[in-house]
Amino acid sequence: MATNPDTPPDPTDPPTDPDVAEDSLLADEESLDLADGDRGRRQLWLYLLSLPLWVAVVFGPTVVAPALLGTEIDGSTTMVGIAGVGGVAVVAAAILWLGSGIEERLRMALICYSIPFWMIVMWYSYTQQMPRGQYAVAFLGGILGLYVLSELDEPLIEGNWIETALLVVSGLITLGTSGYLFLNYQQVAIDTVGRATEAQIMLAFAFTLAMIYLTWRSFGITFLAVVLIGIGYGLAGPQMPGALSHGGLSPSRILRILVVSVDGFFGFLTRLVAAWIALFLLYAGLLKAYGAFDLILRLAVRSAKYVDSGIAQTAVIASAVIGSVNGSQTANAGMTGSFTIPLMKENGIKPETAGGIEAVASTAGQVLPPVMGAGAFIMASLITGVTYVDVIIAGLIPAAVLVVSIAMAVHYVAAPQIDDPEMDGLIGDRMDRRTVVLESVKYGVPLVILIYVLGVLQYTVMTAALYTALSMIAFGIGVPQIQAALDGESNREAFVETLEQTIDGFREGVIVVAPVTIILAAINGVVDILMATGVPTAISLTLLDLSGGIAIVAFMLAMIICIILGLGMPTTAAYTVVALLVAPTLINQFAVPEFAGHFFVFYAAILAGLTPPIATCVAVTCGISGGGFWGSCKEALRISAPLFVLPFAFAYHPELVSGSFNYASLSAGVLAMLGSLAIIHGINYQFVFGRGQTYGLRIAFFVAGVLAMVHPMQMVQFGALAAVLALYGLQTVIGRPNPLGTLRGAAGMISGRKR
Repeated sequence: MATNPDTPPDPTDPPTDPDVAEDSLLADEESLDLADGDRGRRQLWLYLLSLPLWVAVVFGPTVVAPALLGTEIDGSTTMVGIAGVGGVAVVAAAILWLGSGIEERLRMALICYSIPFWMIVMWYSYTQQMPRGQYAVAFLGGILGLYVLSELDEPLIEGNWIETALLVVSGLITLGTSGYLFLNYQQVAIDTVGRATEAQIMLAFAFTLAMIYLTWRSFGITFLAVVLIGIGYGLAGPQMPGALSHGGLSPSRILRILVVSVDGFFGFLTRLVAAWIALFLLYAGLLKAYGAFDLILRLAVRSAKYVDSGIAQTAVIASAVIGSVNGSQTANAGMTGSFTIPLMKENGIKPETAGGIEAVASTAGQVLPPVMGAGAFIMASLITGVTYVDVIIAGLIPAAVLVVSIAMAVHYVAAPQIDDPEMDGLIGDRMDRRTVVLESVKYGVPLVILIYVLGVLQYTVMTAALYTALSMIAFGIGVPQIQAALDGESNREAFVETLEQTIDGFREGVIVVAPVTIILAAINGVVDILMATGVPTAISLTLLDLSGGIAIVAFMLAMIICIILGLGMPTTAAYTVVALLVAPTLINQFAVPEFAGHFFVFYAAILAGLTPPIATCVAVTCGISGGGFWGSCKEALRISAPLFVLPFAFAYHPELVSGSFNYASLSAGVLAMLGSLAIIHGINYQFVFGRGQTYGLRIAFFVAGVLAMVHPMQMVQFGALAAVLALYGLQTVIGRPNPLGTLRGAAGMISGRKR
């Protein structure tokens, strides 16, 4: 049950039997992995009865009873707390009775306790009956406890008592500290802010060590180094050189910032996850549990079967769509790559090419509306006066440029390698039309509700997320009832099966949200320390000094800094760091509009997953494909080349991300798209000339494409496109067997028309 998002699932070779291959492609494991016989049935009843139990515990005293009585009940939250403790104890006893062995009992505990966790998240989204900071404290404590539960099985089974002790102690510390801060929120966050007792400092020290350990366990040594360097920078300020020097922060002040003040680890990013992002990740977990990935893959196959590169385009569509709600390009590469990469390899695509395609597709998903890998929520919270809908609309034109250019690049690199462009028998039995319609309604209506509630009704993101998750549950349970009735099957069995899927969706939601919360909490702590030291001002002065005030140099340096700062981080964490440290320099010192500055650093930061020598996203995909790391990096860079140019287009043509659709924005979008296609053509097209002429054409196409995308003067952009057309015509004529004859024929036709 490890949840490290940077660790791909173990790849399995595709079976040689075509019938088995067809069955395994869309096969799903048993959702709840119940025991055999009567014990399994009792476990199922425990899960099913847990749903109404926790709904009654959480919503009864706080929502249902006040609605029936017409007045608020004094002490309702206390009642919830007491009933919750009792419910936890009863469930624990049932798990000990019904479970067998360590692994099974831990899995049962994770499933059972994920239900009240999501009930509390929904309750807060509906009522907001406490300060958001206090709720974030409870949220972080709860999700860390569930994360520890999900990680305990492996060390216990292997007898690794040191690792077991570290996990248990970390879990107890995080739960104890969160409980203390939750119960004393008024005192620590408001009454005595800026001060701390000796006991509070010791508690903060223990919590910080626990967070460091859990961060390392979730994301490895790379991100651990980021956290330790951030804390070390706060302590070693006077010893730092030049503009990076500062007065230094004492250890007690750092611990107050990180924990006691209920900022730091509990700061705005944790609150953002608790209030906004968590419910969208629950939505992603429910989509997976209800079988949406099956439908997405089927639709991708159907939509991509009309082109020669169809199988590779299927991987692009599936990975990008799923990745848009995933929040981590490396996690998405591991999840979707485990079936798209073997699929591509089985149809003749080289391992390096398959790995590169999946890495780029997973990265592209992070910038696709309407979720944008959860980055849209953070951007909306960081830019004053901007709503989530504004961010989504602003991201449409660059997303279109990205999708078209990647699709073209994938066609160039994959089509010559594919054995069976028709994709015959790829997904086994075809769905009948009625099933496709019902499945589309099941998954499509919640998405329409999300767009309607945000875009038309303009409710808050938190309310929209709640409505989306609830509607997904309603349609996930309701539509199979219609399907069962139409097929003459048992509605009772369909109902029980969908309840199982719902509970499994809660578990999936916890597994997805836990590592995202951990890394954002850690990032929040580092960012608060850096903000206290004044490092954003230092970076701004250093960037201005190194660039000499020349915009293009500053943009290139900012791009490099964003890629370095984004190494090893998921989308949300990488964007947060660069948005707070780099974007202000572009906006304040180089007059880049706010939207353009934030989209610049957003796109630049996610490129870290594709940029060697780290390239974490590529590392995951080549681990699945079995291809070489550097070969996979080369393929990924060939496909994603325009993505490295697009941020500069935002800086010189901010109308691309202005959120408006007029001549300026649409013409800039068309020019950027055509320029990106020129880059793709130059890099990936298989020219038939000698090496010298081929390199010359590649460079010419690339330079013309960059000018068409980036140059601030539109006349130069049009001139670059004219050069692209001329180069394309020259390539077409000279690439033929008899180029002189072709030229004479063309000249004759022209002269004939003149006569």
